[in-house]
Amino acid sequence: MGRYASWGNYPNARHRDVRILRWRVDALPAPEDGSTLLPRGLGRSYGDSCLNEGGTLLDTTRLNHFIDFNRETGVLRCEAGLPLSEILEASTRHGWFLPVSPGTKHITIGGAVANDIHGKNHHRAGTFGRFVRRFELVRSNGERLVCSPGENETLFRATIGGLGLTGLLTWVEFQMKRISSEFLDVESVRFSNIDEFFELAEDSDAKFEYTVAWVDCMARDRNLGRGLFLRGNHTEASETQAVTPSRRRVPGRFGVPFHAPGFLLNGPTIRAFNALYYGRQRERISSRISHYESFFYPLDVVAHWNRLYGRRGFLQYQCLVPYGGDREAVRALFSRISASGEGSFLAVLKIFGDLPSPGLLSFPRPGVTLALDFPNRGRRTLDLLEELDSIVRRFGGRVYPAKDARMSQQSFQAFYPEWLELAQYVDPAFSSSFWRRVTAAGGQAE
Repeated sequence: MGRYASWGNYPNARHRDVRILRWRVDALPAPEDGSTLLPRGLGRSYGDSCLNEGGTLLDTTRLNHFIDFNRETGVLRCEAGLPLSEILEASTRHGWFLPVSPGTKHITIGGAVANDIHGKNHHRAGTFGRFVRRFELVRSNGERLVCSPGENETLFRATIGGLGLTGLLTWVEFQMKRISSEFLDVESVRFSNIDEFFELAEDSDAKFEYTVAWVDCMARDRNLGRGLFLRGNHTEASETQAVTPSRRRVPGRFGVPFHAPGFLLNGPTIRAFNALYYGRQRERISSRISHYESFFYPLDVVAHWNRLYGRRGFLQYQCLVPYGGDREAVRALFSRISASGEGSFLAVLKIFGDLPSPGLLSFPRPGVTLALDFPNRGRRTLDLLEELDSIVRRFGGRVYPAKDARMSQQSFQAFYPEWLELAQYVDPAFSSSFWRRVTAAGGQAE
């Protein structure tokens, strides 16, 4: 069952069984001998929230059909296993786009709900859960419940961001976003340090629908937190007439055929890559017209890009620190990362807005979020991430469960005091490796 690993390829898990679900009207399989069930989509969660060591996975990828789409209102109802990629292919030609999108289109709509995904427009739109109108939830006792803000409201809140623990989603109905074209006017702005990032973010969030920054996490001293700030708005339909055929094409997809040797991922190579990536843009502001695929999903061009981190895999770390101490916290995080030598090719900084999610355990809050990928070097990497947890706790922040593989029970319960309320709505037959680790087993993965 190797293909049922997480995207970070860490930790490893052995599942008792995998059941492929083919019809949304079918009953749930009964867990055997006290084992548990967990829905599974395309496996793009980075850690163990999509793993169920010793239990059964419910593969939902065959529940991938459209049910209804109103081209006038943009309300879409589809099965929970439908990928975002297929939704985009069908909807953008009619002038509709996802209201919120993560950095990959290769996740299911059920995964979007279970992780209450966020994107480059959080400051304007909030999380995906804000656009969910209703869904069907199948519980292990055989109940089929339609949940919405006005019907089974507590289960509605618990399921959005509930990591698949409240039961099986069979279909989801949500509101799409009207767009005038598939293209965006994009600007990339160089900035030299953390202070410049916050100045850019304040100015850009007021003028641009989508904002995010790549940061050189290996830079130090006066260059600490330097990077490239990406911002964009959907173009008007008339503007796309000037786009040349070459600029209309979406880059072809290629893949990484094998796991890269571990020795390629070290401090000097990461430092050199980051310096080259930052230095490739010589002018302060670079403008272009970009197709949505290139803007939202640059890594999707590289199939199996997770293999670049070698057979030991990698750990993604995404944290949030609230307003007030955000600048001090971000400086402390980057200073610790830079001093450790455990750098990241991909370090992303983004401001979250203040639109609340309906989800009980939703990750975003007003503040700034930082996401990084670290090659797995065992205890050395785990110790660094525990130190970053300490900084985040000190500033009243939190870590994203969908991307976690090692957060301690103590940290999780400090970050998410709401977990006790969620536990009341977790289906007794559903569990995950993540949930057992942070609520009962305690400790930290070795």
